[in-house]
Amino acid sequence: MWSAFKSFVRSYWKAFAIVGGITGVIVVGLYFNVDAKILALFALVAGFVTNGFVALGTLVALIPVLGPLLVKVFTIPLFYLLNGLGYFVSLIAIKKGYGADVVSHRLLTVILFIGIIIGYVLGNLVPLR
Repeated sequence: MWSAFKSFVRSYWKAFAIVGGITGVIVVGLYFNVDAKILALFALVAGFVTNGFVALGTLVALIPVLGPLLVKVFTIPLFYLLNGLGYFVSLIAIKKGYGADVVSHRLLTVILFIGIIIGYVLGNLVPLR
Protein backbone atom coordinates (compact mmCIF):
# COMPACT_ATOMS: atom_id res chain seq x y z
CA MET A 1 0.00 0.00 0.00
CA TRP A 2 2.82 2.41 0.83
CA SER A 3 4.44 1.87 -2.59
CA ALA A 4 1.12 2.59 -4.32
CA PHE A 5 0.83 5.85 -2.39
CA LYS A 6 4.41 6.80 -3.26
CA SER A 7 3.83 6.14 -6.96
CA PHE A 8 0.61 8.17 -6.80
CA VAL A 9 2.42 11.14 -5.26
CA ARG A 10 5.24 10.82 -7.82
CA SER A 11 2.70 10.87 -10.64
CA TYR A 12 0.86 13.97 -9.42
CA TRP A 13 3.54 15.90 -7.54
CA LYS A 14 3.19 18.98 -9.76
CA ALA A 15 -0.55 19.16 -9.14
CA PHE A 16 0.00 18.85 -5.39
CA ALA A 17 2.72 21.52 -5.49
CA ILE A 18 0.63 24.01 -7.49
CA VAL A 19 -2.55 23.62 -5.45
CA GLY A 20 -0.59 23.56 -2.18
CA GLY A 21 1.40 26.66 -3.14
CA ILE A 22 -1.66 28.70 -4.04
CA THR A 23 -3.46 27.50 -0.90
CA GLY A 24 -0.40 28.32 1.22
CA VAL A 25 -0.15 31.87 -0.14
CA ILE A 26 -3.86 32.42 0.52
CA VAL A 27 -3.63 31.07 4.10
CA VAL A 28 -0.59 33.24 4.86
CA GLY A 29 -2.33 36.25 3.30
CA LEU A 30 -5.41 35.71 5.43
CA TYR A 31 -3.23 35.33 8.52
CA PHE A 32 -1.60 38.72 7.84
CA ASN A 33 -4.97 40.36 7.02
CA VAL A 34 -4.27 40.96 3.33
CA ASP A 35 -7.34 42.20 1.44
CA ALA A 36 -9.48 39.32 0.18
CA LYS A 37 -9.81 40.94 -3.26
CA ILE A 38 -6.04 40.89 -3.70
CA LEU A 39 -5.89 37.24 -2.65
CA ALA A 40 -8.72 36.35 -5.04
CA LEU A 41 -6.92 38.14 -7.89
CA PHE A 42 -3.71 36.28 -7.01
CA ALA A 43 -5.55 32.95 -6.98
CA LEU A 44 -7.12 33.64 -10.38
CA VAL A 45 -3.88 34.78 -12.01
CA ALA A 46 -1.79 32.01 -10.45
CA GLY A 47 -4.44 29.43 -11.36
CA PHE A 48 -4.44 30.47 -15.01
CA VAL A 49 -0.67 30.88 -15.35
CA THR A 50 0.25 27.59 -13.68
CA ASN A 51 -2.78 25.56 -14.85
CA GLY A 52 -3.72 25.28 -11.19
CA PHE A 53 -7.40 24.86 -12.01
CA VAL A 54 -6.59 21.88 -14.20
CA ALA A 55 -4.45 20.43 -11.40
CA LEU A 56 -7.24 20.96 -8.89
CA GLY A 57 -9.75 19.37 -11.27
CA THR A 58 -7.40 16.42 -11.73
CA LEU A 59 -7.02 15.91 -8.00
CA VAL A 60 -10.78 16.17 -7.43
CA ALA A 61 -11.47 13.77 -10.31
CA LEU A 62 -9.26 11.16 -8.61
CA ILE A 63 -11.81 10.78 -5.80
CA PRO A 64 -13.73 7.57 -6.55
CA VAL A 65 -17.35 7.94 -7.75
CA LEU A 66 -17.90 11.54 -6.58
CA GLY A 67 -14.82 13.13 -8.16
CA PRO A 68 -15.75 12.87 -11.84
CA LEU A 69 -19.31 13.93 -11.02
CA LEU A 70 -18.08 17.06 -9.20
CA VAL A 71 -15.77 17.99 -12.07
CA LYS A 72 -18.63 17.66 -14.56
CA VAL A 73 -20.98 19.69 -12.38
CA PHE A 74 -18.51 22.58 -12.28
CA THR A 75 -17.20 22.49 -15.87
CA ILE A 76 -20.30 21.90 -18.01
CA PRO A 77 -22.07 25.13 -16.94
CA LEU A 78 -18.89 27.05 -17.75
CA PHE A 79 -18.96 25.75 -21.33
CA TYR A 80 -22.66 26.60 -21.62
CA LEU A 81 -21.93 30.12 -20.37
CA LEU A 82 -19.10 30.62 -22.87
CA ASN A 83 -21.23 29.27 -25.72
CA GLY A 84 -24.11 31.59 -24.80
CA LEU A 85 -21.72 34.52 -24.57
CA GLY A 86 -20.43 33.68 -28.06
CA TYR A 87 -23.97 33.74 -29.45
CA PHE A 88 -24.67 37.06 -27.72
CA VAL A 89 -21.50 38.64 -29.11
CA SER A 90 -22.33 37.25 -32.57
CA LEU A 91 -25.79 38.82 -32.39
CA ILE A 92 -24.32 42.21 -31.52
CA ALA A 93 -21.71 41.92 -34.29
CA ILE A 94 -24.36 41.03 -36.88
CA LYS A 95 -26.48 44.01 -35.83
CA LYS A 96 -23.45 46.29 -36.25
CA GLY A 97 -22.86 45.04 -39.80
CA TYR A 98 -20.11 42.47 -39.28
CA GLY A 99 -22.20 39.54 -40.55
CA ALA A 100 -19.60 38.28 -43.04
CA ASP A 101 -16.91 38.25 -40.34
CA VAL A 102 -19.18 36.35 -37.96
CA VAL A 103 -19.94 33.74 -40.61
CA SER A 104 -16.25 33.25 -41.42
CA HIS A 105 -15.32 32.92 -37.75
CA ARG A 106 -18.19 30.50 -37.09
CA LEU A 107 -17.04 28.45 -40.08
CA LEU A 108 -13.50 28.34 -38.67
CA THR A 109 -14.90 27.21 -35.32
CA VAL A 110 -16.90 24.40 -36.93
CA ILE A 111 -13.82 23.30 -38.91
CA LEU A 112 -11.77 23.31 -35.70
CA PHE A 113 -14.37 21.17 -33.92
CA ILE A 114 -14.53 18.73 -36.83
CA GLY A 115 -10.72 18.49 -36.75
CA ILE A 116 -10.77 17.78 -33.01
CA ILE A 117 -13.39 15.05 -33.49
CA ILE A 118 -11.44 13.46 -36.37
CA GLY A 119 -8.25 13.59 -34.29
CA TYR A 120 -10.02 12.00 -31.33
CA VAL A 121 -11.42 9.19 -33.48
CA LEU A 122 -8.09 8.55 -35.22
CA GLY A 123 -6.29 8.66 -31.88
CA ASN A 124 -8.57 5.94 -30.54
CA LEU A 125 -8.36 3.83 -33.71
CA VAL A 126 -4.56 4.01 -34.00
CA PRO A 127 -3.11 3.95 -30.47
CA LEU A 128 0.51 4.99 -29.94
CA ARG A 129 1.41 1.96 -27.81
